[in-house]
Amino acid sequence: MDAHDLTAAYALDALSPDETEAYERHLSQCEECREQLAELNETAAALAFGTTAPAPPARLRASILDAAAAERSNVVPLLRRRWVARGLAVAAAAAACIVVGLAVSLSQSSQTRTFALMVNPDRTASLQITGLSAAPSGKTYEAWVIPAHRAPQPAGLFSGGSASLRLRSTVPKNAVVAVTVEPAGGSKLPTTKPFFISPPA
Repeated sequence: MDAHDLTAAYALDALSPDETEAYERHLSQCEECREQLAELNETAAALAFGTTAPAPPARLRASILDAAAAERSNVVPLLRRRWVARGLAVAAAAAACIVVGLAVSLSQSSQTRTFALMVNPDRTASLQITGLSAAPSGKTYEAWVIPAHRAPQPAGLFSGGSASLRLRSTVPKNAVVAVTVEPAGGSKLPTTKPFFISPPA
């Protein structure tokens, strides 16, 4: 099957691991597919909020928790994408700030994309980015501060390459910072899946 035909299945997480890896290699070199994927992700996000699910039975939560407790020794955490690496938190005493870094390696012009989140004691923060390709035509990269159990807050726009972005929102404890591709000018809420998510700050 032609890689161009896999965009919709990729947007819905319906590809096998081998197909996902092959498609992501193709995606790093195909602007047409990146634009189509961004449009499909917007549609998928809209569908997720298009209906109201019925309330589950009260006993369902208890039965799920009981089953999970019985199987706890068998639980293994899984990552949705192989190219999302684990975050590394490092105390930077000289700068009196917390640094959370995440390095992501992609076969994208043989470069390594690196994100480093620096959170100061007053919870102001900046995001350092290197090796990120330019945003597709008509699009921009947007950073988000996502507090626990609250809606994402827009935190700044950038176009790619190497950048130092001072976040417009403070980063509460246990919040994460994410980056998405958005229409030029940014969005009020994310319209695509984040391709970078920091560990909780």
